[in-house]
Amino acid sequence: MDLLHIKEIEKATRRGRIELFRLGMALLFIIGVMLYTTVRVDGHTGGLFIVIAAMIGGYMAMNIGANDVANNVGPAVGSKALTLGGALIIAAIFEASGAIIAGGAVVGTIRSGIIDPNLIPDPDTFVWVMMAALLAAAIWLNIATIMGAPVSTTHSIVGAVLGAGIASSGLAIANWDTVGRIAASWIISPMMGGLIAAGFLYLIKRTITYQTDLAGAARRTVPYLVATMAFAFSMYLMLKGLDRIIAVTPLSAATFAMAVALLVFAVVKPLVARQSQRIANSKAGVNQLFTVPLIFAAALLSFAHGSNDVANAVGPLAAIVEVVGSGTGTIAQAAPIPLWVMVVGALGIALGLALFGPKVIRTVGSEITELDKMRAFCIAMAATITVIIASQLGIPVSTTHVAVGAVFGVGFLREFLKSNYARMLADIKTHHPEGDQVAIDAFMDRFSRVSIQEKGMMLRELKRKSKRQLDPAHFSKTERKGLKKVYRHELVKRSQVFKIVAAWLITVPASALMAALLFFTIRGMMLP
Repeated sequence: MDLLHIKEIEKATRRGRIELFRLGMALLFIIGVMLYTTVRVDGHTGGLFIVIAAMIGGYMAMNIGANDVANNVGPAVGSKALTLGGALIIAAIFEASGAIIAGGAVVGTIRSGIIDPNLIPDPDTFVWVMMAALLAAAIWLNIATIMGAPVSTTHSIVGAVLGAGIASSGLAIANWDTVGRIAASWIISPMMGGLIAAGFLYLIKRTITYQTDLAGAARRTVPYLVATMAFAFSMYLMLKGLDRIIAVTPLSAATFAMAVALLVFAVVKPLVARQSQRIANSKAGVNQLFTVPLIFAAALLSFAHGSNDVANAVGPLAAIVEVVGSGTGTIAQAAPIPLWVMVVGALGIALGLALFGPKVIRTVGSEITELDKMRAFCIAMAATITVIIASQLGIPVSTTHVAVGAVFGVGFLREFLKSNYARMLADIKTHHPEGDQVAIDAFMDRFSRVSIQEKGMMLRELKRKSKRQLDPAHFSKTERKGLKKVYRHELVKRSQVFKIVAAWLITVPASALMAALLFFTIRGMMLP
């Protein structure tokens, strides 16, 4: 075998070696959790249950890191504001920090009140329900990550708790009002995120990219956009990230956020003014002004996510530790989270992100629609504002659905604007006589250089002149048909849309069914 063949074999097996390394590191983490938990519960009654639950909790945390965190850093990576490596480092640090610092000392044992724990017959059954739910949610997230589909971690654990609870105690245990609100959020979350993201992108286009002096327009507008982002993120962080440490009301959060926004505006305005003097008068130049805000957005979203969603990984684990460890035989509505449990969740999220996160990050960042920094900024804003609005209205929304819906909104708005521009070009050609290419070229040259308001005036004037001076007989058939033609530019990959929406729709039923089967399996193993 010559050297060339050896190199080809090494190249072909490289992917397999990388996957084997990832699986090996994940297995080492699970083993480490097992050994650490064994030492902590040595000689404790029911210690075996705690060890098994801790291993499942570590597995769940890794899957949250692999799938859910992509929503925070995917747009920044797709727009090239951050490299994939830089995004992984920032997200891992801030996710773990959010989980440990602001993850909360107490967590509800039944996520979102999805089932009534009083109807569970005994503590042993409760432990089996929590264990089955945790394992089922983790397996479903693992499957979704392999598919590259960003799904809701919250919906996964809610569906799993629902399925295991029904398997243990029948349909009466379920809170169907809560289930209905969660089902409604499948539509509400992405639509809210998409509309807000599209609104911000259109605002940026009207105020900056549709102007002739892009740098000057950016100098006037960007400080207000960054200040708005500071307000939204400060309020988001107070309501969703620090509410477990200090008591926060919407009014106090809004007051603090306004103070931060004013401070940020005062700092950013002169910085943007100086930088706008050095950038090119183009979209690429303006995009440079959004790099730093996007890095901050990725970090703050990761911190808030770590503080808020770590309960998805360690909530059932904390519940099992409380029931088994207390020795009282009672099922508490809320359970304290030991520090070691929080550390397992934080480390698992960070490790899962580093090992398996890149696939879903690429899906969100570049495989749905092309993102630049302005579009990624709109997605970050939409994700933050939607969660704030929904939380104040009491609407249960998924951050995953919001963020991915915002990506859809940006992409579909671009499709609409491209098609609309193509129709305008057809309109221009239709209102010129056949063969008058010189006049068309001159009009198009001027049309491309003026602002959006002047474009509208030019089109209206052109139509008035053509009605007065030109006879339709002078138009060619091709040009007359041009105005009726609908130009469709598909800037959103439909295959990704269908795959992600399908994954969203089956998340709750799939995790519920899996949890029910696992509950019956565990119960069968535990009963004498």
